[in-house]
Amino acid sequence: MNLAKRIALTAVALIGFLTSVKLSMIYWDANFNPYALPSFCSINELIDCDGVAKTTHSQAFGIPLAFWGLFLYFVFLFFTYVDKIKNIEIKGFRIFAYFDVFKNPEAYMCALGEIAFLISMSLACLSVFEIQKICILCFFTYILNLILALIAKPKGENFWSVVVISVKDLIEGLKVKKYAILFSVLIVAAVGVLTYTTISNVLAPQVKIQKEFAKSASEYGSISGNVLGDEKAEVVVHEYTDYQCPYCFVLNTMMHRAVSELKNLKVVHHNVPLDMECNPILKQQMHPGSCLMAKYAIAAGLQGKYWAMNNLLFDKEFADENDIIIASKEIKGLDIEKLKQDVKSDKVNQELKKEIDEAVKIGIDGTPAIRLNMETHVGVMPYEELKAKLIKAGAVER
Repeated sequence: MNLAKRIALTAVALIGFLTSVKLSMIYWDANFNPYALPSFCSINELIDCDGVAKTTHSQAFGIPLAFWGLFLYFVFLFFTYVDKIKNIEIKGFRIFAYFDVFKNPEAYMCALGEIAFLISMSLACLSVFEIQKICILCFFTYILNLILALIAKPKGENFWSVVVISVKDLIEGLKVKKYAILFSVLIVAAVGVLTYTTISNVLAPQVKIQKEFAKSASEYGSISGNVLGDEKAEVVVHEYTDYQCPYCFVLNTMMHRAVSELKNLKVVHHNVPLDMECNPILKQQMHPGSCLMAKYAIAAGLQGKYWAMNNLLFDKEFADENDIIIASKEIKGLDIEKLKQDVKSDKVNQELKKEIDEAVKIGIDGTPAIRLNMETHVGVMPYEELKAKLIKAGAVER
């Protein structure tokens, strides 16, 4: 491999690796950090890296696609220098002699780049047509994959022949016992890791959530009034949510499941919209429109329809206020004209301000969160853990 090609491959692979590091950080914040602010590439409804990272399509076999990217670009860097690495000697002993099996690293990189690009195009179609959101950093790496394939392509070879070369070298390598054993060990280890990540979803909470909470809150029973659970319950759990927070939807579903399975339990809902329109503690806009949604919940509560509106706001998506009004007609007995008037009233505004102020006073500045017996938990815990806490506090199985 000549110097110019080596430098070009190194530069592009490093750019891809660093981009994957950033994507990994975005993925982690989107899925594991309830206090994370929107990333720089979450610009609108279409261009939204955070939104893509929160979907079930942002992982494969339980491993984030960003982590797969890290592995891919590491492999590119390895093959760029494998001819140098395998000749390293210590006191006359070649410590990486095993790498002699890699006879045509340029062909391997070209084939790998082709395969990665084809997979990338599938992911791009999924992003545009299924998710309907675009991660610009992801699309950038898709282009890098093609560039790497083009740079690595050996002279006189085409894009099919490099795949043939790679497969032939693999077969030849496996004919040697030591390589066959090592390859088998690596395959078993890989299958073990992927089986664990797929089953546990330890790195893919969005998949775990989809499996555990395929139901919406309303499917656990119709709640039309302002009380969720037993009105005179001794165990009172307070939940703090934002109607545009996906994990708040999960918490809301958990609470409805809990009251359907436990008695002597009541849930009190508090609005903490992460929207600068009504939340003074925010330094950056996070969920525009969530203040308005909170006002509709409070206004519906004035007619005794708080939880019906609460579930409606979580279960549906709204483009604007008119969408909320149209959807609100589904709630039986709700006076829509009064609702529209109350939303703009001082009483509703003051109640929302009071809820936000009280949440901040006890240290809650992110969602979702619960408070039980003066103990606050931010984020979503597994349902069985939540249920155990409620039973310990005094709730009883129905």
